[in-house]
Amino acid sequence: MAPGGVIGARWALGTLCFVDASDSIRFANEWIAHWNARDVEAVLSHFADDVVFTSPTALRFVPESGGIVHGKDALRSYWTVALNGIPDLHFELVATYVGIDIIVINYRNQRGVLVNEVLTFRGELIVAGFASHLID
Repeated sequence: MAPGGVIGARWALGTLCFVDASDSIRFANEWIAHWNARDVEAVLSHFADDVVFTSPTALRFVPESGGIVHGKDALRSYWTVALNGIPDLHFELVATYVGIDIIVINYRNQRGVLVNEVLTFRGELIVAGFASHLID
């Protein structure tokens, strides 16, 4: 495992850079598998306690959030509510994009909608996440 605990990552000027395509794809496949198994704790294991996550789905299931979820505990609560409301949840990986401190997981959800999850890392943990859905 590389410094910071992320497989296949290298450190440059104190930032995380996914440099091995197979490792970033492995991360994305594991992330998808955790979601398809409905394993919220496995997904959350990659997130910092002070994470900020934005999502149109959060707005739908936790409207008082305004679509912005602050903190790991709130993220756990939102995802638990959402999973209860989406019994047929299933993701299919379409593509993975990498950058400095960022991985983008592009997938198709159970309704056939294309979604991007942009995940920003600080060290080994995700500190910000942004979900966006394809507009038809």
